[in-house]
Amino acid sequence: MLPTIAAPNSGVGSALARREYGDNMTARRIIPVILSGGMGSRLWPLSRALVPKQLLPLVSERSMIQETVLRAARLTPEIPIILCHEEHRFMIAQQMHDIGAKVRIVLEPDARETAPAAAVGARLVEMEDPNLLVLLLPADHTIEDVDGFVAAGNRAATAAEAGRLVTFGMTANEPNIGYGYIRAGTDSSLGEGILAVEEFVEKPDIETAGKYVRSGYLWNSGMFMFRADVFREELETLAPDILSAAGAAVDAAERDADFLRLDRDAYLKAPKISFDRAVMEQTGRASVVPAAIGWNDVGSWSSLWQSGSQDSHGNVSSGDVVLHDSASCYVRAEKGLVALVGARDLVVVATDDAILVANKDSTQDVKALVDILKADGRAEYSTHARVYRPWGQYRTVDVGDRFQVKQIIVKPGGRLSLQYHHHRAEHWIVVEGTARVTCGDKVMTLGENESTYIPVGTKHRLENVGETPLRIIEVQSGSYLGEDDIVRLDDVYGRKA
Repeated sequence: MLPTIAAPNSGVGSALARREYGDNMTARRIIPVILSGGMGSRLWPLSRALVPKQLLPLVSERSMIQETVLRAARLTPEIPIILCHEEHRFMIAQQMHDIGAKVRIVLEPDARETAPAAAVGARLVEMEDPNLLVLLLPADHTIEDVDGFVAAGNRAATAAEAGRLVTFGMTANEPNIGYGYIRAGTDSSLGEGILAVEEFVEKPDIETAGKYVRSGYLWNSGMFMFRADVFREELETLAPDILSAAGAAVDAAERDADFLRLDRDAYLKAPKISFDRAVMEQTGRASVVPAAIGWNDVGSWSSLWQSGSQDSHGNVSSGDVVLHDSASCYVRAEKGLVALVGARDLVVVATDDAILVANKDSTQDVKALVDILKADGRAEYSTHARVYRPWGQYRTVDVGDRFQVKQIIVKPGGRLSLQYHHHRAEHWIVVEGTARVTCGDKVMTLGENESTYIPVGTKHRLENVGETPLRIIEVQSGSYLGEDDIVRLDDVYGRKA
């Protein structure tokens, strides 16, 4: 039922994963269920609704979801299940292809927090075998000590096989109001390094967080392991509405090309609630595996500053950055030069279309700024100047009254939909590569420095028939230039108008 996306010569225990993380995987059957439904709004302007932080290379050359899949591969060779928003499906599929990983991608019609998503993942695993273990992982965390993660995972599996719901508790080394906290007990009867959970505590104020750290509380990492049938039993008692909605959404799910699309009406009946609140704060089966593995949930720009490589003045910089008489700053230049003089404790992030300047102690409040952008209907809330599509990407170069200029890159074999527009005409100029163009009843091949014109209302399609990326400049003109003025007649990627 659940489609698998596979790259050539792939597998989650692929050569790349083994080369990166080794070859000492557990013999237990552990199915990673990776939650990729969040936006990461506190990392705006880099993270946005259509390209959230887990799909970005924030801490390495690979995106965080790629690192998560490869890290899970170090523990288990089983094919992961990824739950994501449908808008992200093609980017995730491409990123999995790039690292040579087999995955199964499930599309959420709407974000319902982590408890319903976990219920869907567990339901799919239980349909294969009720005794299988589920490793629930957020897609947007970083872990420096992968060997330590594997060791903690094997300890968690021991407890999960015994019927426990296991959380990974991270060593708290400073007060942090962005994390939940866990008070562990002293009972280790299940094995060394496995403790009972005495209390889950929601995100506290800074004074209370300091008391927790001094008392030895652990950070709640949001990573869990449990047996699929045990989790269902707990949901039957603690959250039957979630169990019912998730089960119905899976039972009525439909295959959409390489993806499994959950039933919308059924899934939206699930309440929006976190895994912690719905299950872990109420269950009597909670255990914790304490771990000091260099974990970071990358929840804000200040957390990236903390985990980054700091210079002698405590600055972390990325891109074309020049600093003078500045200290304890995080500066990221995605395009162009960013220069700071006499700055202290600032976060400065510059992208193609937005610049964020914030005090480092206030980066948790970036989410409030994003809420304002959303309420104002600003495009910068959801999209970058560079927009990704299953066939490639485009970037807006210039826009004015009745015109817009874009640079379009189509990957080899990529095909835009056969479409037409009610309000705009388009002029295409090939800069690099070979294009096949359908314009009305004509089909033509264009090479470098050749161009064509698409009148208003004329059906058209652009394809890359070469072996290298196709790059064109598109000049739009007309009374309305919005992306919703697209009438799709045919699309190889299954998208609708």
